[in-house]
Amino acid sequence: MGEKIVIVGGVAAGPKAACHAKRLMPQAEFTIIDQDSLISYGGCGIPYYVSGDVADEDELRKTSFHMTRNEPFFADAKGVTAMTSTRALSIDRKEKCVHVQNVQTGDKQAVPYDKLVIATGSQPFVLPIPGNDLPGVYTISDLHKAIDIKSQLATGKIGTAVVIGGGAIGLEMAEAFADLWGCETSVVEFMPQLLPRIIDSWFSVMLQKHMEEMGVNIYCGEGASEIKAGENGHAAQVVTPNRTIDCDIVVMATGVRPRAQLAEEAGLQVSPFGIVVNDRLQTSDPNIYAAGDCIEVTHIVSGQKFMAPLGSLANREGRIVGDNLAGIPTTYPGAMGSFIMKAFERSIGATGLCLESAKAAGFDADAAITAPSDRAHFFPTETKIPLQMVFDRRTRRVLGVQGFGPMNDAILARIDAAAALIAKGGTIDDFSLCEMAYAPPFATALDALNAAANVADNMQMNRQRNVSIPDFMAWMADFSSQPDWLALDIRHPKEVKPFKEKFAEAWSELEYKEIRAKYAELPKDKTLLIICDAGTRSYEVQIFLDSVGITNTRVLGGGFNLMTRMEPEWWPEK
Repeated sequence: MGEKIVIVGGVAAGPKAACHAKRLMPQAEFTIIDQDSLISYGGCGIPYYVSGDVADEDELRKTSFHMTRNEPFFADAKGVTAMTSTRALSIDRKEKCVHVQNVQTGDKQAVPYDKLVIATGSQPFVLPIPGNDLPGVYTISDLHKAIDIKSQLATGKIGTAVVIGGGAIGLEMAEAFADLWGCETSVVEFMPQLLPRIIDSWFSVMLQKHMEEMGVNIYCGEGASEIKAGENGHAAQVVTPNRTIDCDIVVMATGVRPRAQLAEEAGLQVSPFGIVVNDRLQTSDPNIYAAGDCIEVTHIVSGQKFMAPLGSLANREGRIVGDNLAGIPTTYPGAMGSFIMKAFERSIGATGLCLESAKAAGFDADAAITAPSDRAHFFPTETKIPLQMVFDRRTRRVLGVQGFGPMNDAILARIDAAAALIAKGGTIDDFSLCEMAYAPPFATALDALNAAANVADNMQMNRQRNVSIPDFMAWMADFSSQPDWLALDIRHPKEVKPFKEKFAEAWSELEYKEIRAKYAELPKDKTLLIICDAGTRSYEVQIFLDSVGITNTRVLGGGFNLMTRMEPEWWPEK
C-alpha cells in the first residue's frame, strides 16, 4: 500500500477530500474517523427534512444515484475505510498518529498517518442563559436531533415553537415549523434585524414583512434571557426583556463556533475564526491539512479573516485538500460567504459585503439600489426583484450584491454571476458589460445585474444623487427633521392620490410626461425627493432638471417598488 491518509471528520469536507484524493492516489490508504454513527449527510438540508420537503432522513445521506453513504458504501464503492462512532481524542504529531476511542465500547487505539486532514466542522453556540439545557431545547447540530424534532412534530407533540436566532438556519427552521406543521412560531433575534451583517437593514425589513405575512412572529432587538420549564420539566417559555413566549420546543440557532479543540491541543496554530491554514490549506504542521467549518478563511473582498460555515465551501475546500495530498499544488483564494435562502414564497441572497460591512472594512462604499423586472416586462410571470450593488467610489470595484425576489431562479442567477465577477475584482464596468443570457421567459434584454451596474456608474460619476433609504425613512417618520425636503411624485395621479391625501404638506406631484412642459412650476426653495416606481424615471427627471438649473434634487433608489415590499408604518394603504 501507499501513504496512509487519515481524515478526522466525516460530514462534508472530510469525505470530499478522501474520495477525491483516492481517485488521484489509488494506492494510498484512506481512513475517515467520525464520532457520529451517521456520516456524509447534507446538513444544510436538515430544515427541509424537518419541514417535510425532504420526506426521509435517509435522502440526506444518499448519493445522486441513490446509494446511502455509510461504512459499506465508502469501503465498497470508494475504497475508503470509515470508522464511525469513533472519537478522535488527540493527535500525536511526533509519532504521527491519532489516538481514538470507540464511543460504544470504550476501546482505544492509535491510528497512524503519513498525512492528516482535520475536518471537524463547527459546533453550535449555546447561549449561556438559565434553562439552556432543559429537555425540549435543541441546537441544529446533527441529523439525530433533526430526526427527534420531526418525530415529535409528526406525533402532534409540538404546537408552538420558538427559534432563538434570526440567521439563515433559524429562519429556515421557523419556516419548517410554521409551513407544513402549522405551529405557532416565533423568532427572537438579539440584533435589530434578521440576517445581521449579511444583508442591509432595508432588505431585512422586506424579509421580515413577508415572514410575518406568513404567520411567523418576529422579535428583533430582543435577546432571550431565560428558558423556563413547565410542569413536566420541559422547556415551556422563552423570556426576553420585553415578553414571555409560550412554547413546546426551543431551537437555539445563535451561530456556530469552529470545532478546533483537537488542533489546538495538538499545538497547531488556531485563531478565534478557526484553524489557521495557508493557501494550500496546510496547517502550521505541513503534514496536516484542514478544511470545512473548522478553518479560518480569508474574505476575498475585505482581506479580513472570518469563519464561513457553508457546505458549498466545505466541499470545495475538501477537493483542494485532495489535490494537495496527491501532489497537485492547488491554492484556495478565500471566500465571500455567498448565500441564498428560501423564505416561504420569497428568496433572498447575497454575495460579497453588505454596505454596512463595506464601510466598516474601510471602503469608500456606496450602494446602488434598483427594483428591475426579473424577466421581460411583457412576460406573464414577470415580477420586480429589488437588487443592491455595493461599490467603492474610489476604485469602482464592486464589493457586494444583494437581492430579494420570488421563489424562482431570478435571485440565484444574479447572485451567482455577481459572485464570479466580484471574486475576480470586477468593477462597475465589468458588471455593466457582462454578457448575460437573454430570452423573455428568463431575463430582460438589459439584464437586471447590468442595470444595477449602470445605476452604480451614474452614482459614482455624480450624475445621479440619491437620498439614502434610512434618511428617507427617517424623514417620512418625522417631516420636521428635514423641513426643506419635499416629495416630488412623478407617477400616475391615481398612484399618487393616497400619498397626496395623507402627506399633503410634504407631497407634491408632477406626472413624468409633464415634467418638461411644467418644470417651471416646481418650488425653488425645497430639496425635491423624486419618486417613481423603480428609480429609473426619477433619474431621467433629475438629469433634465439639472439641465435647466434645478439641482436641488435627490432620487429614491428602488422607488416605491422597494417601499411596497417594506410597507412601513406610514404606508397609506395600512
